[in-house]
Amino acid sequence: MNRIPALWPAAYGPRVRPLPRLLARTAVRLADFVRMLALADHQSFTVL
Repeated sequence: MNRIPALWPAAYGPRVRPLPRLLARTAVRLADFVRMLALADHQSFTVL
């Protein structure tokens, strides 16, 4: 998973309220998903 410095304390910090924590975790997961899609677009593959 990507470590986004601005969102990481809000997503996984010890004293964060539930709603901001949920939104930050969702944003971190979404950013990781988008990054993986971008990497998959640039990886070549061979069909046998």
